[in-house]
Amino acid sequence: MAHGADIDRTEEWAELKAKHLHDRDDRPASSTHGVHHVALLSSDIERTIEFYQDLLEMPLTALFENRDYTGSTHIFFDIGHGNSLAFFDFPGLGLGPYAEVLGSLHHLALSVDRDRWNHLKAKFEEGGIDYSEVGGSSLYLSGPDGERLELLADPLGEMYGKPIG
Repeated sequence: MAHGADIDRTEEWAELKAKHLHDRDDRPASSTHGVHHVALLSSDIERTIEFYQDLLEMPLTALFENRDYTGSTHIFFDIGHGNSLAFFDFPGLGLGPYAEVLGSLHHLALSVDRDRWNHLKAKFEEGGIDYSEVGGSSLYLSGPDGERLELLADPLGEMYGKPIG
């Protein structure tokens, strides 16, 4: 039996939708413009650059010292539409490996065109990169520090052919 198969939350979800989910025409505009950047931690800046720029083909756009921690590197990758994925290293802090805890990152889902999705999938296979394909539209893999990524062959604002925005 699949995890959670014995749990039925249908009624709870219906109540939450009725209470909080408004029709598109009845929703106010968001107070934000979008994701400026998502910041993750890196144990090895060069390995992170090689993974995100060379393997996933996200251009590195900036590299400078972190203003909040002397000696820490702050890097940015272009993830499209003016949004960035950022990383810090924090040398000397003794940070441990990735752990899934409440309030932490479960995974970062990035939209890619179907042609690029197929290209990256072939690149993973050729390079022996571990990944999992789910539903014919999602590729899940781990980044250099265990961060979970999903490359989703659905356009922004859609998931599995249904609007989410």
